[in-house]
Amino acid sequence: MWLVSLISLVLLVSTHLFAGRLRFLSGTPRSHWLSLAGGISVGYVFMQLLPELSESQEVLQERAGPSLAYLEHHAYLVALVGLVVFYGLDRLARASRQRQRQQGAGDHTHPEAFWPHILSFAVYNALIGYLLLHREQDSPRSLLTFAVALALHFVVNDYGLREDHKHQYDRVGRWLVSAAIVLGWLVGVRVELPETTVAVLLSFLSGGILINVFKEELPSERESRFWPFLLGGLLYSALLLLA
Repeated sequence: MWLVSLISLVLLVSTHLFAGRLRFLSGTPRSHWLSLAGGISVGYVFMQLLPELSESQEVLQERAGPSLAYLEHHAYLVALVGLVVFYGLDRLARASRQRQRQQGAGDHTHPEAFWPHILSFAVYNALIGYLLLHREQDSPRSLLTFAVALALHFVVNDYGLREDHKHQYDRVGRWLVSAAIVLGWLVGVRVELPETTVAVLLSFLSGGILINVFKEELPSERESRFWPFLLGGLLYSALLLLA
């Protein structure tokens, strides 16, 4: 299991470091391959992530202390917080990029928007790195399907981050988000957090994954490809059902 998690770590880090070399992903309308990856990410959300979020809810209901007893849906509330945080930071980056264009300063974000956006993805990736070692569904096959889905999700995320931040992302951002995965994994090697803490982290991450999947694939200006998107969702769903 430890070896499978290490292989998964290498796969995820390599995705961020080398996805920028996939030049065929660029352009409008959206690449068929990006839409395929987006479909797989959506398949992962509905077939694997949401059931895990439901399990996190059960853990929190059973083990949350009296101070949280008044909250009926702990995990879903934390997921909502994750969604709102990542949506807000994405809006910050998009607004900064638009201001830069209007001022003739280039089609990229200002450093004041770049750093919060990149650091949020560093936290996001560190959580994923930790979960490579500490997930409820911890069979090798489950971990590999988790890693493959997230690698394709990272391709979509990487494309969006590079589009917003341009050379800042290539020079600094991709290294930070890649290092964060390794850091999270190393923490997971040395530390095993309580089950309730893992449930909260997974819930927060779930909200982030939900917004990052949908914001990249669904806006009309992306001119996404429906059939590759559908094929990706069906393929990943079939893989999980047959596993």
